[in-house]
Amino acid sequence: MAGKSDYFGLSYVVSLILAIIPVTSFICGAVTRIMEGKIVAGLLRILFGWNIIWLCDLVCMIVNKKILRLLNV
Repeated sequence: MAGKSDYFGLSYVVSLILAIIPVTSFICGAVTRIMEGKIVAGLLRILFGWNIIWLCDLVCMIVNKKILRLLNV
């Protein structure tokens, strides 16, 4: 079975489906980063998560099974 992935510890398949849908990717990405304690990264996802970051998240989720970690602050 697929291992745990990035969105709230859900399976890889469920996280990939959430990453494909732009609205859920936007919300889940911001909430995930804020839950990790990365407030600035979460705010940047809220501001820019609807375009470039969504595409990068989609590619990273397919390749690495994790969302893009652009900023670790």
